[in-house]
Amino acid sequence: MAAPHAVVGVEEGSSETGLILPGSTPADEKRPKFGTRFLTDPRQVFQHNAWDNVEWTEEQEASAKKKVSENNQPLPVEKQEEYDSRANEFWNGFYTIHENRFFKDRHWLFTEFPELSPQCRLDHESHLEVSGADDGSRDCLDQEQRREVAVLSPTDGDIPGSSAKYRIMEVGCGVGNTVFPILKTNNDPGLFVYCCDFSSTAVELVKINPEYDPERCFAFVHDLSDVEANYPVPDGTLDVIVLIFVLSALHPNKMQASISRLARLLKPGGVMLLRDYGRYDMAQLRFKKGRCLSENFYVRGDGTRVYFFTQDHLHEMFTEAGLEKVQNLVDRRLQVNRGKQLTMYRVWIQCKYRKALPEPLETQG
Repeated sequence: MAAPHAVVGVEEGSSETGLILPGSTPADEKRPKFGTRFLTDPRQVFQHNAWDNVEWTEEQEASAKKKVSENNQPLPVEKQEEYDSRANEFWNGFYTIHENRFFKDRHWLFTEFPELSPQCRLDHESHLEVSGADDGSRDCLDQEQRREVAVLSPTDGDIPGSSAKYRIMEVGCGVGNTVFPILKTNNDPGLFVYCCDFSSTAVELVKINPEYDPERCFAFVHDLSDVEANYPVPDGTLDVIVLIFVLSALHPNKMQASISRLARLLKPGGVMLLRDYGRYDMAQLRFKKGRCLSENFYVRGDGTRVYFFTQDHLHEMFTEAGLEKVQNLVDRRLQVNRGKQLTMYRVWIQCKYRKALPEPLETQG
């Protein structure tokens, strides 16, 4: 259920739209973590494709709230139920039409989420008060701690990736724009990637991709909101779970149970990584009347649905699931169309929440 990027005319979550620092050379063109490019002179707004952490004026925020308030009359209950019952049909239809033609690989993943990078291991030391972009070195775990966690993991049995030392699962994988960059970038033989999507069409597109390697990856159809459905891995066996523009596609009433179910799959010390739509994002403000399903929850023209979060809402869900905060921040980005001289205000939320480690073995008992 990856978000349909073409709906708003830009790639959701993309942080790699030609961002080049002034005076940089080609070797410097790799984008730094967000929060480092500031627009200090409004006259320079069209110098780059995007600006980080753009402060909104009081008037701008008031205008956004007014726009949302004007369009928040929900559709009749029967229409809401129709969109819910036909969700699978709408997502399959989306991928049948678009396939993988305008989805970009998310290379920014390794900047914002170093847990997905080669040779990176989770940091199980306490750093719960992190409020900005993390230092990648703090997301790594020492070997002794990792052995302790491995001892605590249940027997894997005959499952895909049963011999893996590091397991990542992406939920809502779409056509693989997160999965394939991970597989291409991370050649660690101990890595195994699981990926699933609500849409069987999307999963099939992943499997027929020439870069799909069943020795390193397992793609499967799964409904995140069906908390009774089994995953192909036992509880307590995943190092990382990735949710990128997918939780927002669920009905709000199903979000908490879905997050709590995913949390059970994490190893002690494992992390859940999320990037999704924030309140008053441009995509929310573009919805016309007659598209609201419930408060901050909308239906697009193709029948797919989207919710817009606050930091507090996500924090409440993750902590209710028993996870600890590592990061919860808002990325307010000003994206620029230099050709058309247009500005677009994006609001995304990025979160990292961790399953607590047990007490060290020598102190137990």
